[in-house]
Formats: sequence, structure tokens, C-alpha cells
Amino acid sequence: MSKKLLLDLLERAGWTAAQAFLAVFAVTDVSSAKAGLVAAAGAALAVVKGVVASRVGELGTAALLPKTEG
Repeated sequence: MSKKLLLDLLERAGWTAAQAFLAVFAVTDVSSAKAGLVAAAGAALAVVKGVVASRVGELGTAALLPKTEG
């Protein structure tokens, strides 16, 4: 796994966790511990998706976008 891909996965997982936590915490009356678990689950799914996408889309990234020419 390249450094570029690892950083891409970490960024995606971090932002997914932050967004999931804020969404659950702000919209519902769920405790912060439960919101944290939801955020962690979202981040884990983002990493799994990124690893799968790294083998399908643009090489070296966690994107499902088509491979670019050139």
C-alpha cells in the first residue's frame, strides 16, 4: 500500500467519522458514546470501500472514479 493511498484512506475515514459523529450527535438525542460508535463504524466502512476502490478505480487512490488516461 503506497503512502499516497494510505493518506487518502486516512483522510476519507477521518472526515467520514467527523461527519457521522456530528450528524448523529446534532440530529438525535443519542449519547456521545453511541454517536462515537456510529462514527467509528462509518469510518471503518470508508476504509473498506477505499481499499476495494483502490483496486477498481484510479490506482493509488481510494476513489471509484475511472482510471485516467495519461
